[in-house]
Amino acid sequence: MSTESISDRREHIRSISVTALSALLGVAAALASVAITGDVASADAAASDTRTLMLVVGAILVQFVLYDFTGIYGEDEFGMKHYLFITFMTFSLWFVTWGILLTAGYTL
Repeated sequence: MSTESISDRREHIRSISVTALSALLGVAAALASVAITGDVASADAAASDTRTLMLVVGAILVQFVLYDFTGIYGEDEFGMKHYLFITFMTFSLWFVTWGILLTAGYTL
């Protein structure tokens, strides 16, 4: 009985840390995107800059390397579902945050 609760607790902490890191890296990528496109005159021109897309792809790939290096997931536990979740969370937080910052006209 106690082993199940320890395993469940470890699983819960792991899922919270993965969700938090992907969300924070998405927001950080959005702030970095604003910094990269800060000299662009309009939001339309900033939105078409491909450097920002490469930035969010880099944030996603860094997470895969980080999770592999730290051993948060075992070798057989990290599947396609986890790749899709991390990619979706990071991209969606980046997209929403950067969209809000571009609409508000925020510059760093």
